[in-house]
Amino acid sequence: MSPIQKCIKEKNTTIKPIWLMRQAGRYLPEFREIRSKNPDFIKLCLNESLSSEITIQPIKRFNFDAAIIFSDILMLPYGLGQDVKFEKNFGPKLNPVKIEEMMKVTEKEFVDKLNPIYKLINITSKNNILHNKDLFGFVGAPWTILVYMINQISPKKDLKKDFYNDKSLIDNLMNLILKFLKIHIKNQIESGASIIQIFDSWAGLVEEKNLEYFIYKPTLELVNYVKSLNVPVVCFPREIRDYKKFVDVVKPDVVNIDYSVDPKSILKDIKIPIQGGLDPKVLLTQKENIKKKVEEYLNIFKDHPYIFNLGHGILPDTNPEIVNFLVKTVRNFK
Repeated sequence: MSPIQKCIKEKNTTIKPIWLMRQAGRYLPEFREIRSKNPDFIKLCLNESLSSEITIQPIKRFNFDAAIIFSDILMLPYGLGQDVKFEKNFGPKLNPVKIEEMMKVTEKEFVDKLNPIYKLINITSKNNILHNKDLFGFVGAPWTILVYMINQISPKKDLKKDFYNDKSLIDNLMNLILKFLKIHIKNQIESGASIIQIFDSWAGLVEEKNLEYFIYKPTLELVNYVKSLNVPVVCFPREIRDYKKFVDVVKPDVVNIDYSVDPKSILKDIKIPIQGGLDPKVLLTQKENIKKKVEEYLNIFKDHPYIFNLGHGILPDTNPEIVNFLVKTVRNFK
């Protein structure tokens, strides 16, 4: 059994596995080399041999305990026929939702369009370098996918003023998103993903009164679906106000905390395995500070099942040598 599976299934506290969100990406020179020759991000995600190579790059370099597939949560709207483009220094731009056309998309059409992702997982899962390691598949949570599909760009702090106006569109889209997220998850698991992570990047935007409809109910449905396929499920409800309530309602196998959370209070409130927490900006500081901050987390979670990770994705300015230092610090912790 892999270190992460032991941590999740056996609640093992003696091992502290490590992997990082966005570990396959912009901070690595070997990734930048591939990216410079492949400017179309969506096409790169759908190139199974290159995306498999990118997925494996950080394992070769740092020997993490898991790989996470090189893909994007916005492959779901893309699979439903919504045009998605990534602009340099801006982020994603999506075309307006055409709900009538989307409602006609069949499972076969969707799977055919995203088939290179499933091939990437299949190729990568058979790579010997992943012996005794996990391969994370992932999806965006229903709320976060809805945000991108209706807002059409990253909301940063605010949603469009008319975001909530069309109740019928929201209801139809939520049902459609849930249906196709399940299809996407099933195909990832059948192709070889050993864990699924659900990223709710914009959970912090939801008001208390709307949490049940937008976060708790749909995410619980998704979590139960992943569990029914017998692989562990990790949830990352970034900046949600009440992690304890989220865990009590949604019941993931693991919860990933963001860096605004006090790890000591989380430890008191949450009994399931915890992942993450460290501010990615810490990795832009000096080694002494990095060691101190990393060991703070490791000491707090010394007697709790804990997977070392960050409270958000690794930043593009991070020096790979510092990541090496981070891995050694975690591995050498006693």
